[in-house]
Amino acid sequence: MEERIQYLFRRYRDNTCTRQEYEEFFALLRQADHDEAIRNMIRQAWNSEEELPHAETYVNRRGQLVHPAGRQLKLVKVAIAAAVVTLVTTAAWLLYPSVAEQAPAAMTGQQTARREVRQLTLPDGTQVWLNTASSLRYQEDFGQKARTVYLSGEAYFDVKQNEEQPFIIHTGNISTTVLGTAFNIRAYPGQQDVTVAVSSGKVRVQYGKEKTATLTGGQLVKVRPEGSSDAPRPIIASEAAPWKEGKMAYDGEKLADIISDLERTYDVRIRIVRTELGEERVSTSFRRDIGVDEALKILCKLTDGRLTLAEGTYAIH
Repeated sequence: MEERIQYLFRRYRDNTCTRQEYEEFFALLRQADHDEAIRNMIRQAWNSEEELPHAETYVNRRGQLVHPAGRQLKLVKVAIAAAVVTLVTTAAWLLYPSVAEQAPAAMTGQQTARREVRQLTLPDGTQVWLNTASSLRYQEDFGQKARTVYLSGEAYFDVKQNEEQPFIIHTGNISTTVLGTAFNIRAYPGQQDVTVAVSSGKVRVQYGKEKTATLTGGQLVKVRPEGSSDAPRPIIASEAAPWKEGKMAYDGEKLADIISDLERTYDVRIRIVRTELGEERVSTSFRRDIGVDEALKILCKLTDGRLTLAEGTYAIH
């Protein structure tokens, strides 16, 4: 959850967030009014970043509203936790007036911490398994007018069929549309590709308004940040989401991405000392319950790496 807030804050700061990311970020800000933990994470994200760029009207770390021409308006200072919400919200009204005026419907959802996996049922009867360090957001009136969700991280969906109301999952610029099927989406912040794997049924994957691929049961596709992808490739349908069964499986994945996965799964810190080592492609699988030490030993053996542990941080040399 903390990783997602930092990611959304950076996207908002750089004025590069999508409409979906914008709405998700402000849903978290609204939640922060009642959730001290969320408020602290937002405050930490604010304090950890440099001042916002000067290309647009923005709010700097000192709480000043800055215009391109150099004029500044001093804002009333309040308690630091509340200040983060107030300052960012004020900037949003200036940067996104059309969105602010529309007052989008209230958002709700679920999120998981590191090491946590959760199963939930959406109002339409769709079953969702949410993997570690992931979040799923949707409007409180979900299923009444539309079935649209926003995913950060990884989730497996068993969608309740409704031919008149497609189920749409947004992951940044990529959307996946289904009528009724079972499939897995992997879209963690910081990882290059969004991966969609289908167990049964059919899904349509789009980048913006352009169709990227149509998948049927037993197929997988990876969509790159700019929207390109290779042709869908076959998989064993029952292994579209091995993590659901306590298995960690990788097929030609970058070591750096696998390490990020282990950090979320075991809630540990792992450092790759040699940058080029993180680019190596690895294919392997093991049970999650073998623990982080054994998992790292397997990876080191496959990459000719050497594992050390110092002050609570693992390092692969």
